[in-house]
Order: sequence, then structure tokens, then C-alpha cells
Amino acid sequence: MSIEIKVPQLPESVADATLVTWHKQVGQAVTRDENLADLETDKVVLEVPAPVSGVLKELRIVAGTSVTSGQVLAVLEEGAAVAPAAAAVKVAPASAPTAANDSGKLAPSVRRMVEEKQLDPSKIPATGRDGRLTKGDVVEYLDNPAAKSAGGDKPAAKAAPAAAKSAAPVVATAGAAGRQDQRVPMTRLRARIAERLLEAQHTQAQLTTFNEIDLKAVMDLRAKYKDGFEKKHGVKLGFMSFFVKAAVEALKKFPTVNASIEGNDIVYHEYYDIGVAVSTEKGLMVPVLRDVDLQGYADIEKNIGSFAVKAREGKITLDDLTGGTFSITNGGTFGSMLSTPIVNMPQSAILGMHATKERPMVVNGQIEIRPMMYVALSYDHRIIDGREAVQFLVTVKDCLEDPARLLLSV
Repeated sequence: MSIEIKVPQLPESVADATLVTWHKQVGQAVTRDENLADLETDKVVLEVPAPVSGVLKELRIVAGTSVTSGQVLAVLEEGAAVAPAAAAVKVAPASAPTAANDSGKLAPSVRRMVEEKQLDPSKIPATGRDGRLTKGDVVEYLDNPAAKSAGGDKPAAKAAPAAAKSAAPVVATAGAAGRQDQRVPMTRLRARIAERLLEAQHTQAQLTTFNEIDLKAVMDLRAKYKDGFEKKHGVKLGFMSFFVKAAVEALKKFPTVNASIEGNDIVYHEYYDIGVAVSTEKGLMVPVLRDVDLQGYADIEKNIGSFAVKAREGKITLDDLTGGTFSITNGGTFGSMLSTPIVNMPQSAILGMHATKERPMVVNGQIEIRPMMYVALSYDHRIIDGREAVQFLVTVKDCLEDPARLLLSV
């Protein structure tokens, strides 16, 4: 019985998607729920699972094509066995020699990189959770000549930039003395990020206010309880949960910072859904922590860790990314000392964290070395006044320099 493989129903806010790559070719056997292809939208990467077991009979859409909900992608012959002639069909050049070897266990981004570089994933040392292969493992493998020669893999002579993970062709232009330029089309996600950032700057009246925070009290508290916290809750006590809690306290005092503009109305959100920016190889994603005012520190840390893993493995969903009343981004993880983050529309403000550095500070008339962090609040001046923005940031500072405020809500 022939079964049509169709594009899954796309969310209402997504008009179409791009077929990035096929993981199976005509004549190959597939098992139920095995991923057949990756579809990239402007927000997430979706997988197309096989509805039944059988043999792939026909591919109707080539990689790099835009598709819409319900469009037929391929035809699957249910229950069929692989014919001897079909079994000898060569996999398309874009696929890795061992693409079917445990390919279902690879994250889409890792699988795509392995296929593009024509690597055998079984020969690459894996350091991810439960022995999974990560993108970092592949990059390290490619950068290690000894490992490559031992494994016998021969990656492409000149790898395209990391941005060239879509199926769109790379155009190389030769220059003098062997100098070349590579023209790579933007991925849908990168194009969408660029569009939204420009929209935010052109639509909102954005300003940024700065302050600095002495993190000694938080660091002392964390050092004292981190072992017991991890033993009880099974997750490490990080700094982000303190910033999330401090932000919620500040949002309660200054509800305009938690509001948004819709037409001529100001919508005051009476809940606290905090987006936490996560950097991935595809671009910046901002999964949302729901009702964080009702969550404990352990819940916040677990949810942040879960979102980070899902985002980097390409398993983040549209529901994870939608909504949000306020955002936090941490450029300090990359060494940033100071920056002006751009507001994530339709929100009205975003808190930027930066690197913690020891600096001499005057404390009670004495010079002491303290762990200091610069923080920034970018805000939409159309509805948030400078006084509110400054006092919001001061509230965050006070809560973190005296964490007892977070417990007492003062």
C-alpha cells in the first residue's frame, strides 16, 4: 500500500518551510517514526517522521524547495522489503557514507554537518549526554588532523562556513592569488532574526540605561549551598536563577516594564513569562520560562538547562519560543563587558548581563576587591520613562547585592 508523506501542519504564524535535507533516498528501508527529512521554518527545524515502516518509493520534492502544509513530499510503500536492485542504489552525494548508521540518534544540526563533511559518526568521539555526538565533537574532530587520518574520513577540500547548513548552493568567486569569496544564502532563521531586529529598531524608541552589581553576596550564597542544592534537586545552582528572580521582583514594582504596546493600547501583563536567550549554531533563540514567579530556583535552573539542550539539538518547539513578557540575555558567557541589547518585540524591555570581573571598589570607606558585573536595560521609551527604567535596574541591583530581599520580597 502506497502512503503519501506530507508536510506536517505548520503553525498559524508560519506560512511555509524549506526542505533542508533528505535523510533517506529512494529504495531505502525506513522504520516507523524514523526521521525522513528536516524542514526549516523561520523559527525552528521540524522533523518529518515516517508514519509506518516500509520502503521509500518516490521523492517528489528536492532539497532547498519551499513547501507548505499538506504538500506531498514523498511516497512510501508500506511493509515492502528492499529489492536487491534497489538496495544497490547509491545515496546522493549530499549524504554521508554511513548516514543510516545511527543517524536517528543525531540532532538535526549534527546530522547535517556529518553529511556535508562526509564523515562516519561512529568514528568521532562523542562527549554529549548519554554518549550523543555534539556539534562541538564534530568541529574538534575536523580540527584534529591525527584523528581524521586515523578515522580514514576525507572531508571536503574546503568546508563552507557554518552558515551554509541549508541546501542552497554555495557560490565561490575566484580572486587574485587564489583569494576567494563564498556567497551563502541566509538560513530562514537567520533571515528572520535580521528582520525582527531591524523591525525593533525602526518601530520602538529604544534607549539603554546601565548599572553595576556587586555579586559577592550571591557568589558567597552559591558557594555555601551549591553542593547541597545539587544533591537535593539534581541540578547545579547557577547565577541565572538569581537574575530571573530579581527581574520578577523588579517587574512587580514597575509593571510598565512588563507591558507591551498593541495599536493604541498598552497591555499590562499580570503574569511573568521570562525569555532567556540561548545561542546556537543556527542563531539566537529565546525560549520562554512560564510563570517564573511561581517557580523555585531549582525549577528555573532545570527549565533553563532543558531549553538550552533542546535549542542546541534542534528540538526546540514553536510553543517554547512564543509569548514572553520580558527577556534576559547573557553576553558575559562570551566575555562581553558591556553592550546594548535590542528589545525582543513585542516586549518593551530586555536585561543584559555581562562578564563578572574583580575590580577595586570602595566599601564602607575601604578599598576592597569585589566581583562586579555591568548590567544594561534596553527599553521602549514610548511607554517606559527613564525614571522607571533606572529604578527597575536599581531594584535588580539591590536584590542581587542583598539576596535576602528575594526571600522577603522587599
